[in-house]
Amino acid sequence: MPTVILIFLILILVAGAADLFFVYSRDLMMLQQNSYRNERYIRWFNQAKESTSMMRLFSMIAFFVIVLGRVPAILTYPIVILILAVQIIVLAGRKYKKPLVRTPRVNRIFMTMMAITAVVVAACWLLAGLRGASAILIACIWMSPLVLLGANWLLRPVEKHINKKYYDEAASILASMPGLKVIGITGSYGKTSTKHYLHRILSEHFSTTMTPGSFNTTLGVIRTVREHLKPYDEVFIVEMGAKQPGDIKEIADLVHPHAAIITAVGEQHLETFKTVENVQKTKFELVDALPADGFAVLNNDFPYVANRKVENVKALRYAVANTKNADYKATDIRYTSRGTTFRISGGDLKEPLELHTALVGECNVSNLLAAVIMALKLGVPVDKIKYSVAQIEQVEHRLSVRRVPGGLTIIDDAFNSNPTGSKMAVEVLGMMKDEGKRIIITPGMIELGERQSEANREFGRHIAANADVAIIVGRYNREAILEGLADGKMPEEKIYAVDDFAQAQQQLHKIAVSGDIVLYENDLPDTFK
Repeated sequence: MPTVILIFLILILVAGAADLFFVYSRDLMMLQQNSYRNERYIRWFNQAKESTSMMRLFSMIAFFVIVLGRVPAILTYPIVILILAVQIIVLAGRKYKKPLVRTPRVNRIFMTMMAITAVVVAACWLLAGLRGASAILIACIWMSPLVLLGANWLLRPVEKHINKKYYDEAASILASMPGLKVIGITGSYGKTSTKHYLHRILSEHFSTTMTPGSFNTTLGVIRTVREHLKPYDEVFIVEMGAKQPGDIKEIADLVHPHAAIITAVGEQHLETFKTVENVQKTKFELVDALPADGFAVLNNDFPYVANRKVENVKALRYAVANTKNADYKATDIRYTSRGTTFRISGGDLKEPLELHTALVGECNVSNLLAAVIMALKLGVPVDKIKYSVAQIEQVEHRLSVRRVPGGLTIIDDAFNSNPTGSKMAVEVLGMMKDEGKRIIITPGMIELGERQSEANREFGRHIAANADVAIIVGRYNREAILEGLADGKMPEEKIYAVDDFAQAQQQLHKIAVSGDIVLYENDLPDTFK
């Protein structure tokens, strides 16, 4: 083999190994965001059309260039090296909203992927020489999802054993704290905000721990118990998320909740749940798990909460809008960009409880209402409730309001991704008529299954009724939202369609002036384009 060809092949191996590191890391990030479940990763892969992405197409071309060898290597190998180098530069410089967290599990999968690759490449080296090894290395880049899924499958028994060990340890810790009050919070939306509000209120009276961030899976709860729960804690607030039936029951079987809050049942994760009825059944797994002396706080503003009978425990129903059959209700709501005042009446309250908060929006009033009811039932004095509600800080990316240099008011609701919450956020924007232009920046809503297009069309119509300017980001929901904006008679010159958030920011810079209000609504995760 000529020396120059040998050098090219060695360079291909080196560049291929570096490229492999970034490609495998990205694939692992997506697997992590899909709860390490192969079937969910496959669903994302197909939905995102990853098989025809530029990265994989160029890797495929590089593979066949080496294997076929129809064109002289002296001409083609430099092109292969260039392709690999460009991919390395692109992947190394790419920023992600939710980057890969290098957990021990991620490291185990990554090392297994590299071991599989090393064995295959070494075997090809022995059988087909350096050229064969180079080709198979690039094939691993091209078909990296197969390597990822295989490694994850091979490690199943190992992960099951490790998870059982952690599960048993968490269960033992909880069993050693018989006086601990465990409160479960779930809902299609609003659960994270409600968790934060409840934690702030209860912390005035009890030693309280909550699951941090988005630790709302069984493994997240286990980690919270092992790393955050303190022996002297009196209350443990557990956020419970679900993407399929049985997810909440699994968490409840571990923590044995005494009380529950269901904030909403609506159209979310319909790609896995298929129907709202399945969502309802799954969310109420929390209530079904309560002991006879427990109680549930339920949001009657949602039909699929209001129509669900609860007979195993006492149910306290609350509402902001549909108050007819509610035990507690929020009334006299008055809010501006600087805060909200409202009253809570009903239940065991002898007179309405008037509260002030820096939060805005009906959804936040509803979430506060649930937290206050729970605090009242647990015996927190009214004066402490009033004080803590006034001190509650806005949860980042969840209808939080801030003023920025240049005189703009920013309403950040980027973590929202559901029809009801998005509608509420747009209505908050619509109420601020006496200030500057009302501008919305949004890519629309995701994971709504067959309802995806129609929900985003409805969203567009609602934007047209409440905003002055719309900046639509990305192509995923663009057509549906634009149709809704047209139905709502929003002038075409007030609509901007851009490909990414960088372009959206550039457009905002061109049109925004002091006094304008900007709503960031929804944000596509890295699993969508």
